[in-house]
Amino acid sequence: MKIIVSNRSGVPIYDQIKAQIKEGIFSGELQEDDVLPSIRQLARDLKISVITTARAYSDLEEEGFIVSVQGKGCYVLPQNKEMARENALRKIESGLGDALAAAKAGGVGRDEVFEILTILYKEDGYE
Repeated sequence: MKIIVSNRSGVPIYDQIKAQIKEGIFSGELQEDDVLPSIRQLARDLKISVITTARAYSDLEEEGFIVSVQGKGCYVLPQNKEMARENALRKIESGLGDALAAAKAGGVGRDEVFEILTILYKEDGYE
């Protein structure tokens, strides 16, 4: 998994790291028991402070995404199904919020939005 950070983003670097690792876990790119780069290695790769990577990993461990094993590294923990569902719901709400804003700006009514959603749902084989 490749992590990319931006110094120009208004988001702290440790939050950028956390978000990308979480996304890797939720997307399945990172699986249970996968080993993450060491704190020092990630800091070197990203050309950032070890303190920053340590903060990201510490937060991920507190949130139940990874476990740190002394002398062995950090590993991805099995994911709670409810947590994965909550993440999916958050993404859906965000995407639908954007879609509704576009519909409103374009003068597209509720019935048309539902029709589009129904068509997309069927095209992807959900019905």
